[in-house]
Amino acid sequence: MTHQLLLGTSNPGKQKEMRALLADTDINLLTPQDLGLDLTVLENGKTYEENALLKAKAYCKAGEIPTLADDTGLEVDALDGAPGLYSARFSPKANATDADRRKLLLSRLEGIPLPWTARFTCTMALALLDGRTFTRSGLCEGTIAQTERGETGFGYDRIFLITSVNQTMAELGMAQKNRISHRARAAQKILEILPGLLN
Repeated sequence: MTHQLLLGTSNPGKQKEMRALLADTDINLLTPQDLGLDLTVLENGKTYEENALLKAKAYCKAGEIPTLADDTGLEVDALDGAPGLYSARFSPKANATDADRRKLLLSRLEGIPLPWTARFTCTMALALLDGRTFTRSGLCEGTIAQTERGETGFGYDRIFLITSVNQTMAELGMAQKNRISHRARAAQKILEILPGLLN
C-alpha cells in the first residue's frame, strides 16, 4: 500500500534529498508545488524543533495530508554557534543567495585561528492529521573550509568539510550524503517510526 506524505518545504535541494532517501519505501512524497500550496510559515521558534513543528503543522493543515518538515542550522564554534537558527537568514541583504551567505560566513571567520570546528544539525517534525506530532534530530560534525569546494548540494555545503572523509558536503554524491548527513540521520530516525504511523 502506498502512503502519501507531504514535504513541508519549497527548497528544491531538500526535496531532492528527501526523494532519494524515500526512494525505496512505499511512501509517495508530495511537495507543496504538487498540491498548489503557496505557504509562508513564520519561523519564530526558539529551537530547531519549534521551527520544524511550526512548518509541519502549518503544511499539514493546509494540505490535509501527513507532513514532514525540518529545520536545519550550521553552528560554528568560533562564532559562538552562529549562524545556527538563523542560517537561512544570516545575510542582511534582501534576496541573499546561498553564495552571499557563504561569503559572509567566511568573512566573519577571517583572522580566527584554524580549525573552524562546526556542525550541521537538523530536526525533522512529522505532523499527522489527528494532531499528533513527532520529532527526531541528527548531527554531522566537521569544520569550515577556507575556500569553497564542490558543485553539488545547496546552502553551506560547499564550505562544510566532513573530517572523516576529507570532503565538503558539496563534493559528496547523493548516495554518500544520504548516509552521513545531518538530514539523513534525522530522516532515518523518522523512517523507523513512519510506517506504523501512516498505516
